[in-house]
Amino acid sequence: MSRTLSLAHLSTEPGNSTHDFVSVDVIGQTVNVPVFLINGAHPGPRLVVTAGIHGGEYPCVEAAIRLGRSIDAAALKGQLIVVPSANPVAFKARSIYITPPDGLNLNRQFPGDPEGSFTRAWADWLFRNVIKAGDLYIDMHGGDMIEALVPFVAITLTGNQAVDQTAERMARAYGIRAFLAKEGVGPIGGTTTGSAAVAGIPAMLTEAGGQGVWHESEVDILQDGVRRVMAEFGMYEAIDTPGEEAERLGGWDWLRADVDGLFYPSVHIGEQVEKGQRVGEIKDIFGETLHTYDAPAGGEVLFLVTSLAMNEGDPLMSIAWE
Repeated sequence: MSRTLSLAHLSTEPGNSTHDFVSVDVIGQTVNVPVFLINGAHPGPRLVVTAGIHGGEYPCVEAAIRLGRSIDAAALKGQLIVVPSANPVAFKARSIYITPPDGLNLNRQFPGDPEGSFTRAWADWLFRNVIKAGDLYIDMHGGDMIEALVPFVAITLTGNQAVDQTAERMARAYGIRAFLAKEGVGPIGGTTTGSAAVAGIPAMLTEAGGQGVWHESEVDILQDGVRRVMAEFGMYEAIDTPGEEAERLGGWDWLRADVDGLFYPSVHIGEQVEKGQRVGEIKDIFGETLHTYDAPAGGEVLFLVTSLAMNEGDPLMSIAWE
């Protein structure tokens, strides 16, 4: 069996690597997606890493670039595909949550539809050509331009014991404390990792950073985590820093805005709250309270929207419970 690693026109032989843009026609629009291919000199699993599914999440993009440039094919056992900006249209537009051509959230459209609108067709291409190419899959995210968050990892449990156990092994190896294991796709369907898991590919979501900036510490959290997973599966040498021990959380509850207005949270990320505790309110432009929000469960504030402007239906925060 050939061990050539290929994606579209890119191809590389064992012990070598390459990188370039892959041009894809999506509903009449050309998308130039950057790709690193690193083909190990020795046999092993194929790991796919994506970043930038949301255009305004920056630490993961920088982490993916550094991974693509630093992994030595001669020392790699297996193959690595890295896509550091998996939604380049949204990245260029500095877009929060959505992809500009049709205003859809890419991470709610997987596995996609080749006959759908732009974002759904792009999800289809990514799923068929990138995500499904892996034996293991990591999708790196972070807080969007208006979000702060506690670093966390998450997997989707499908009932396929082999897939679920491998995904949990990945999550525990990554080195981030907060670990969510969600039963099925839950209230957030159409995600990269959920769709991959359903297709039989062990997959995990990772989150660090936010608010439209990137810091070296957040980049390190993300790229070091991928290196730990690679070491766990015998793909690459281990790094010196062990990371945090994973603490599996029971689940999370999301709060969403019921009205347009101005958002005033009364809690901070990482704060422990009690069920029924007041966690924020939305006011109108004249300062009159329109709606108040109480914690639906006791737990840790995992992410929090930091934007004053708020639209009906937007997320406000999530609370993870033990």
